[in-house]
Amino acid sequence: MTSTTRRAPRILARSAQAATAAAAVADVFRATAVRDDYLRQTDESLHESGFISMIFVYLMTLAIVLFLVWLARSRRNAQELSPRASVPSRGWTIGAWFIPVANLFVPRRILLDIGRASSASWRQKRDATLVNLWWVAWVTHTVVLVVGGRVAPGSMAFLVVAEALMIAAAVLLGLVIERITALQSAALGDTVPAVPLAQA
Repeated sequence: MTSTTRRAPRILARSAQAATAAAAVADVFRATAVRDDYLRQTDESLHESGFISMIFVYLMTLAIVLFLVWLARSRRNAQELSPRASVPSRGWTIGAWFIPVANLFVPRRILLDIGRASSASWRQKRDATLVNLWWVAWVTHTVVLVVGGRVAPGSMAFLVVAEALMIAAAVLLGLVIERITALQSAALGDTVPAVPLAQA
């Protein structure tokens, strides 16, 4: 009887999904508090925005760390599942997120490469579209934040659009994580064994 040495990172996937969702919700409160402080500029509003921003930073840092650990594990599994596939190196998988300009394009490609190498069941049209939608939502969120901060600081319209995109990006990332993890779980035979029925 053979057994695989790898397992799909399901616990990491759930942890990354939960942390991402929490960070997205915290960002809504942070953006609202910062806008309130910009309009009121009182000691109370400054303290509140600072406190909520600190919580957001902690949650976002946790989400980033968990996501990158999940991504590294998923890359390793994908490489094992498809040794001849074009899978990014371990260093590039993590490092590309921190390189200016490259981080606007390369991470999307990394997710696509890992997804394709994870299973023959990867559906190019549907699954690639899911990754693309997530990436567009994330990058557009960043652009709206930068433009809104320069063109119309404190604008409710920019805040609503930016936070809607943040929530959308978090939901879509959760779906991307779920899809790749599910594909690897099936490919690796990582299923929970059925409990045998008691013999009479």
